[in-house]
Amino acid sequence: MEYLFEMHAHVKEVSTCSETYAKQFVEYYTDIGYTGLIVTDHMNPNTFSEVGLENASWEEKVEHFLKGYKAVKEAANGKFTVLLGMELRFYNGGSNDYLVYGVTEEFLKSNGDLMALSPKAFSKLAHENGLLFIQAHPFRRGMKIENWDFLDGYEVFNGNPRHRSNNDIAEIWAKKHNKAVITSGSDFHEVDDIGHGGIYFSSPINSNEDLVRELKVGNYRLKKTEFEFIK
Repeated sequence: MEYLFEMHAHVKEVSTCSETYAKQFVEYYTDIGYTGLIVTDHMNPNTFSEVGLENASWEEKVEHFLKGYKAVKEAANGKFTVLLGMELRFYNGGSNDYLVYGVTEEFLKSNGDLMALSPKAFSKLAHENGLLFIQAHPFRRGMKIENWDFLDGYEVFNGNPRHRSNNDIAEIWAKKHNKAVITSGSDFHEVDDIGHGGIYFSSPINSNEDLVRELKVGNYRLKKTEFEFIK
């Protein structure tokens, strides 16, 4: 038996670029048979400036950020596993985005403004707290390849049909640098994105600890669905 998880998804409660609220999001994923999903809403400056929270305290920003995850978990109502993640962008990191797995509410609340860190500093903090630090869609236009010494791996398949992520190049790059963790995700924002990517795990995933462990040991295979780009 395998356990299919969505690894990259955004809901409108937090990620204003998304077209889908948590309730509808859960309905979509319930219908297509996923076992669980990681809510990776955007942790970036736009997330907060677009709702007038750019000058809010870090605590207030974290509470806003958690709204998406909490709404998805409530809507799922035990139908499948919902875990907290994030797609992080640093203030001084250009357009690069990073998927972070193993995230907890306590981690977010206890470490200050994570966006103010550098990739090197965040990498150290993430590893001290048992998190995985993955570069998202590393070969999409506008991205810069991060120093692989800071990373646990790369997203080698991104299923967003509105961006050319050059997934084939990402997979070659990850293999070249022998990164232990490679991931696939739909980069869900709207219905056209559903189910393009994900990971089939060989063991049940019920917690962040399960997720991080199985990703580290490589006990999984990637879902990579062909799709047409939307121009």
